[in-house]
Amino acid sequence: MAMVGLFWITEDSVYIGAEPVGTAAGVRLSKDGVETLGIEHAGSWSWEEVRRIEAADVAVRSASRRWVSQAFDAAVVALTGDGEMPPAFTVRIDTGAEPVEVSVLSAIAGGIYGPVEYELSRTLLNRLVDGRTDLDELLAWRRDRAGDANPGREEREALMLKWIGDSDPS
Repeated sequence: MAMVGLFWITEDSVYIGAEPVGTAAGVRLSKDGVETLGIEHAGSWSWEEVRRIEAADVAVRSASRRWVSQAFDAAVVALTGDGEMPPAFTVRIDTGAEPVEVSVLSAIAGGIYGPVEYELSRTLLNRLVDGRTDLDELLAWRRDRAGDANPGREEREALMLKWIGDSDPS
């Protein structure tokens, strides 16, 4: 598995946020469509049924603010011994009926995204939903990198630019 933007990519699925474990909530994207996971959120929709998916409440900060937040969190853990789960954010799925909201855990270490990576992730998500980007591109990239570590920030941003087929995330 590898993290790129808001996405956790395995060889056969792409998750928005971290891949859920056990009964935890999650959102999985596959060739067949969108699936919500977890005890309270189980549901699935074909790509044709999904009108929009958005990520809200995502922790986004500049590099310097992100570093300060992570240093503070590390100090709290060192002093108290209490580690926290990564921050959660909300994924909203609009199918024309009542929107579905799922709280998912952040996939990035520390749970804080940079502004560029966040905006590229939103653009990529929109293009996956409207069919301008094929999910197979993300899955093929992951299969080609089996066993590799997560890419660095610059590589993640370059990958998303490639997948959206644009040099401008707007």
